Amino acid sequence: MEFQEWLPDQPAYLNKGVTTALNCYPSAVGYRSVNAFSAVSGAATSKIRGVFAAKDNAGNVKLFAGDDTKLYVFGGAGNSLVDASKSGGYNIGSSGRWRHTQFGDKLLVAGGTGEEVQKWHLGTDTSFSDLSASCPKADFITVVRDQVWVASVDDGSGKQPFRVQWSGINDETSWTVGTDQSDFQDIPDAGSITGLCGGQNAVILMERAIAVASYVGSPLIYQIDRVETARGCAYSGSVAQIGGMVFFLAEDGFYAFDGSRSQPIGAEKVNRFFLDDMDLAYTNKMSAAVDPTQQVVAWSYVSNASPDGEPDRMIVFNYALGRWSLVEVGADIIAPFFTSGQDLESLDSVYASIDAISSTVDSHLFKGGSFVFGGAYQNKLHAFTGAPIVGTFETAEFSLAKDKHAVVTRTVPHFTGGSVSMQIGARDRQDDPVVYDAGSALTNEGFCEHRVQGRFHRAKMTISGNWQNAQGVDLEGRPLGRR
Repeated sequence: MEFQEWLPDQPAYLNKGVTTALNCYPSAVGYRSVNAFSAVSGAATSKIRGVFAAKDNAGNVKLFAGDDTKLYVFGGAGNSLVDASKSGGYNIGSSGRWRHTQFGDKLLVAGGTGEEVQKWHLGTDTSFSDLSASCPKADFITVVRDQVWVASVDDGSGKQPFRVQWSGINDETSWTVGTDQSDFQDIPDAGSITGLCGGQNAVILMERAIAVASYVGSPLIYQIDRVETARGCAYSGSVAQIGGMVFFLAEDGFYAFDGSRSQPIGAEKVNRFFLDDMDLAYTNKMSAAVDPTQQVVAWSYVSNASPDGEPDRMIVFNYALGRWSLVEVGADIIAPFFTSGQDLESLDSVYASIDAISSTVDSHLFKGGSFVFGGAYQNKLHAFTGAPIVGTFETAEFSLAKDKHAVVTRTVPHFTGGSVSMQIGARDRQDDPVVYDAGSALTNEGFCEHRVQGRFHRAKMTISGNWQNAQGVDLEGRPLGRR
């Protein structure tokens, strides 16, 4: 019985997949382990609200972060977060978010319509500064072709949540309308802008529509077409992009937009589960990011089970396989970034001792320029580089013998690495609660022993230690006759 795709939206009985796939990444056969979310930096002053990395023309990596009042550069003594704010600092508030883009050798950071867009000249600057007096404040920022774009802006006349604006060609400091093809456009009848993605064209996500802006030259500069009007992006923290594909969460579930239309990716799979599980009081704390090394996009969110209103779960979609999984992790921000090199002396101030380092000291985490999927938790940068976390998998419910009671006597789990415990759940009627046995470890012969009677059964695997793959389970049993 192979662990197929996770389908929590479907009933347990005769489900075509598994009903639980927890703390794992989907793979072609079964699931892979997920490493723990481990601290990799010293502490910021307050909760981190943005993480971003940039490379200069020579390939040197800088890693940055921002909290409520400061912007930081990573890599000071002991891997501290060094205050690199402009004079006077910032105040984006507890619900603010720092967003970034790289334009040539400039890192540009937007902190919402209460802060000036910030600039860091890679290889030159030692602190952030205002980008330009003519650049509007903005919630969103990206690069389209050879121009910087911002959206949901304030140009000094008040917030315009439905406006996009772009700079002059090849000049991130030129924002005077009519100069070097700098201009703006209002999209007034599709709700507020909730996301902005760049590339050859701009993808503008709004509450009730998605628009695409294509460069056409003077006098129009960009033609903006609403290509999706059946739905929009309901949550600004749900947007993630890889290449020409944009993932987002609408009111009715998850979608992938390919530049011309949206395709549902969670319908009849996870949408109902997620919309029931997400705490609607804290949707502003959602974040999303792509990990191209695992071919997954992930959404961190606050579930209804969260004890403190902080993100406690991450739902994961493998866009190559079309399969989902769930991870229980506290992550305020998830983001891909590149690392700076670390030595044993610098590790000493992040970890209490060498034994407390959750990754091996020769891990790619500690090598400069390596790609890492991570983010932030509370006031420290984190990465998914710790030891594998405990995974849990539960099969669909099944009948060993139609219309008869049966007893399951043995399971043979299929996995790679780590230690496994197997449980069998059973019930006699579909409206009965499922009762599990105490669980069984592997015998020396490679199977787990059980004696669980019922008309309907299901199997649960718990795998811990240094595990890599969980593939499935075989069961043995026999019918007991009718009753």
